[in-house]
Amino acid sequence: MKKFYRILAYTKPYMGYAGLNTLANLLTIVFSLMNFALLIPFLNLLFGVSELVTVKPEFHMSTQGLLQSLNYYISQIIITQGKMEALVFICVIILVSFLLRNLSRFLAMYFMAGLRVGAVRGIRNDVYNKMLILPVAFYTRNKKGDIMARVTTDVQEVEYSIMNYLEMLIRDPVTIIAYLIFMISISGRLTLFVLVVLPVTGLIIGRIAKVLRKESKVGQNKFASLLSIVEETISGLRIIKAFNAIGYTDNKFKERNKDYSKLLLKIYRRRDLSSPLSEFMSSLVIVVVLWFGGKMVLADSPVLKAADFITYIVAFSQIIPPSKSFVQGFYSIQKGIASAERIFEILDAEEEIIEKPDALPIRDFTNSIEFDHVWFRYEKEDVLKDIQLKISKGKVIALVGESGGGKSTLADLLPRFYDVTQGRLLFDGHDVRDLKINDLRGLMGIVSQESILFNDTIFNNIAFGKEGVSEERVIEAAKVANAHEFIMQTEKGYQTNIGDRGAKLSGGQRQRLSIARAVLANPPILILDEATSSLDTESEKLVQKALFNVMKDRTSIVIAHRLSTIQHADEIIVIKKGEIVERGTHNDLLKKHGFYRKLYEMQSFA
Repeated sequence: MKKFYRILAYTKPYMGYAGLNTLANLLTIVFSLMNFALLIPFLNLLFGVSELVTVKPEFHMSTQGLLQSLNYYISQIIITQGKMEALVFICVIILVSFLLRNLSRFLAMYFMAGLRVGAVRGIRNDVYNKMLILPVAFYTRNKKGDIMARVTTDVQEVEYSIMNYLEMLIRDPVTIIAYLIFMISISGRLTLFVLVVLPVTGLIIGRIAKVLRKESKVGQNKFASLLSIVEETISGLRIIKAFNAIGYTDNKFKERNKDYSKLLLKIYRRRDLSSPLSEFMSSLVIVVVLWFGGKMVLADSPVLKAADFITYIVAFSQIIPPSKSFVQGFYSIQKGIASAERIFEILDAEEEIIEKPDALPIRDFTNSIEFDHVWFRYEKEDVLKDIQLKISKGKVIALVGESGGGKSTLADLLPRFYDVTQGRLLFDGHDVRDLKINDLRGLMGIVSQESILFNDTIFNNIAFGKEGVSEERVIEAAKVANAHEFIMQTEKGYQTNIGDRGAKLSGGQRQRLSIARAVLANPPILILDEATSSLDTESEKLVQKALFNVMKDRTSIVIAHRLSTIQHADEIIVIKKGEIVERGTHNDLLKKHGFYRKLYEMQSFA
């Protein structure tokens, strides 16, 4: 139940709602008992089961005291005004009592809504915040669909299951206790017998619920797998159609969906067992109570009066609905806890990139970046091996080599998307692990091979992450990136929505918006990760011109696929299988007749 208590912690800021909910529930119970108290004595008097009370009893705060006073006042109405007037009086009181009961019930639900919505909002905020903090490696290891399922479906299941159970936890025990007190006032011995019998039913139900919890977690994992396939299908629909893989993809989805549906059927059937099982167990308890209480009434020396026993049975019947919902909630919560476990796997995931409490602020880049015998290992493989490299301010450094050689990984170490496994990465003489992460990243602009754009306006995509940016600054950045002309040709100019991931734009246009975003940030360091490799020749020329504009007076690290784009770099670093194998200018490397010249000649012939 540790997971349940962790979920409960999210309700702490809203305990005021819980208090008001409890108060409203108490009033609901009071008015329910009042209805019950009004009905039974009236029936006794109306049909002559008991004598009229003519002597006013001494009032005292107890169940019996209230019933005696009620009997007296109803008797007085019958004596002075007749049974019809008493009937009208009772009906009016019951109607008012029912009105107040339902008003209290509404208020209880009203206050509970504030608690459950607030708590779930807190869970969602924490999960999303943790998603932003977690390192890039976490998303490399896990499927996007699975993560999306945890943030959406699992949180929704927690709201449905655990928050519903929490509502019952606040409401139903109070109801049960109130009726138990009333029952004890009638017969403590019979109530003790009931309290001995009821836990037996709980043990039987608990065994089934334990199995349900395990199956629910497996079910959530299978659903996450389904969501991953859907996400991959949407992202790769062009390839699926182009390679005539619709049948293959469809069969793959249907197979996973079949497995998930089978498990879901088992879960639903086991959970649906809760209602008939709890009802049967309740009926069994009632039969046992009837047998035991009947013996007390029919004994030679009756321990319990028949009228009291009938009242007791009616009161006991009021405990069954909350007890039943409590049991059903116990089944439901197992599915919620299974979802909570998946949520906490994200919240408890290790934050590999951690900022030190005494991290140093850094406002500018003044000297150099140095890779001092840097090693980086991903899982069990050394991706970078003993990298020694110094990048002075204002220089353009190009990283070239075969795909998978470690170029992008080396660049990813700069903004601390990953941390070095061994060695040091120095920024103006400071180990990057000793610097404030936001300050460090604020000094860098990144333009990657895949343009990361959002389903928003062109203006908001360029100004992403910057608040209060003027339109003049955005337009100026777009002009530097050779983007202003095509932007003005769109339907609404800078207020045009570009669709999901910029789907309404061409590849070159998307890339120029990414460059404009980097220009607006005005960073002293620019990281260009194969920014033109996926473009056609015309788009490449426009983007290349934009990049030259941006790189002026900036320190630039250029990861190049096309060697023609980096011939004017101050130094070219050739990386092969995680190691620097050559370095120098373009002309120097060609003269060496080494690996770089081989790459250059392959592209020239191509």
